[in-house]
Amino acid sequence: MIISVVCILTGILVYLFDPPNEREAISPLVDQVELLTRVGQVAPKLVIVQQAAAGGEVETNLTTWLRAALTARGIPRDVIVSRKDDLPLLSIPVDQGWVVTQIPDLPPAGGIFHLLLIWLALTTLGTMAVALFFANRMVKPLVLLERAIETVGPDGVLPELAVTGPAEVRVAARALNSLSSRLKAAMESRMRLVAAAGHDLRTPITRMRLRAEFVADEEDRQMWLKDMDELERIADSAILLVREDSGKSAPEPIRLDILVSDLVDELRTLSYDITLTSSAAATALANRTGLSRAFRNLLINASTHGKRARVAVQSSVNDVVVVIDDDGPGIPPDLIGQVFEPFFRVDRARTKQFDGAGLGLTIAKEIVQRAGGSIKIQNGSFRGLIQTVTLPVAQSLPAEPH
Repeated sequence: MIISVVCILTGILVYLFDPPNEREAISPLVDQVELLTRVGQVAPKLVIVQQAAAGGEVETNLTTWLRAALTARGIPRDVIVSRKDDLPLLSIPVDQGWVVTQIPDLPPAGGIFHLLLIWLALTTLGTMAVALFFANRMVKPLVLLERAIETVGPDGVLPELAVTGPAEVRVAARALNSLSSRLKAAMESRMRLVAAAGHDLRTPITRMRLRAEFVADEEDRQMWLKDMDELERIADSAILLVREDSGKSAPEPIRLDILVSDLVDELRTLSYDITLTSSAAATALANRTGLSRAFRNLLINASTHGKRARVAVQSSVNDVVVVIDDDGPGIPPDLIGQVFEPFFRVDRARTKQFDGAGLGLTIAKEIVQRAGGSIKIQNGSFRGLIQTVTLPVAQSLPAEPH
């Protein structure tokens, strides 16, 4: 846009001022040659006569045009226009030798439009340099934001940024640091609220359990006790979620194939229908207790809601993948994006027969993300649900013995 405006204005100025071209500038030179020739004839002592013409590079076009103009005026002369030491010189032949005089610079070769093109090229380069400079200053805060987002940890907290550099970068860094502090405070406040609610629920639950023991009707008493058990599981799960969110246990190398195999054996003894279909040796870096809890939640979820479950441990150069599929009804496509939300249930009426508070997948996701991995849940091609856990391989770390 700026370049276009400059080009238009330059064109208008060239049109208005209408600078002379090379041929138009020849006329004053013809007058100068005629005057010096007459002076040399009438008062030869007033001019300096040299034995040779001025040296330097001959301006062929100007020389030809000047000779033609002199011939047309009736005073033919074999004049020479040359440039020596970057000075334009005119050599006029006279009877005693040559009269050499300096002349003003004429329009450049190619005319005013050639000079105009050079001017526009320089203007374009200068405008581009200024535009790139300011664009770089404007983009720096965006680059800082992109880098900050890339360094967000599994706990969702932004790292502290150094407040250095240009003013724009410092302002962006302060804003991001302030945002990080507010987010961290909000998350901690949320976790404290959940933990406090879980702890406070235990007291009324205990009182209600004691009162339920005095219910005369056996069927009513069992229903009350069952509801108390469900409330207690919800409170315990909420407290457990807070502990996992705030847990900072040091990670350690874990053989996932061994961990999953042990969990399958343990759950099978508890009458869960789970089968280990394949197992490849792979080591991941994570908290052992947390990762064990995560896979236990996923396996129990698959075998409980999917009737029976199958699990496979696969390993590649960079990742270890644990795939758990089942024979259940799956999840409606419009609800599958909500599976990791706390207390999520596909059909609350139908799932009342299953124990649990609806926090198993939420806790599992927190644990896996803290280990640098991810969980993906999707419906199978024909039936059931597929839970895929991907964790980075802990390369160069010793594998734990069986």
